[in-house]
Amino acid sequence: QLELVESGGGLVQPGGSLRLSCVASKFTLRPFAMGWFRQAPGKEPEGIACISKLGETTNYTDSVKGRFTISRDNAKGAVYLQMNRLKPEDTAVYRCIAVQSTDVTNMRAFGSWGQGTRVTVSS
Repeated sequence: QLELVESGGGLVQPGGSLRLSCVASKFTLRPFAMGWFRQAPGKEPEGIACISKLGETTNYTDSVKGRFTISRDNAKGAVYLQMNRLKPEDTAVYRCIAVQSTDVTNMRAFGSWGQGTRVTVSS
């Protein structure tokens, strides 16, 4: 069972930046495409970014395109989400998970969700 631990969230002012990390324990991330999802209060989870197994393909939902960058380091068993020019509407709990597709509109997550890391964008 792939276990994932997210970190890097916090409180940031609008326009600020954060870098989220997702680290795998027990198993390597190498065989899996990975995705980042977020869930804002009172809303359904939203897939926002995904990356292929070797990192050559990345896709983003329109709301974060140009502001967020997903990357991975398979040697370290980690996936990252660099978030720039943050907006209040980016406030959410962010989680990473293995996915079956790099179609960001239909990533088909599988495995267990981690606890996530909370991002709050507020002045």
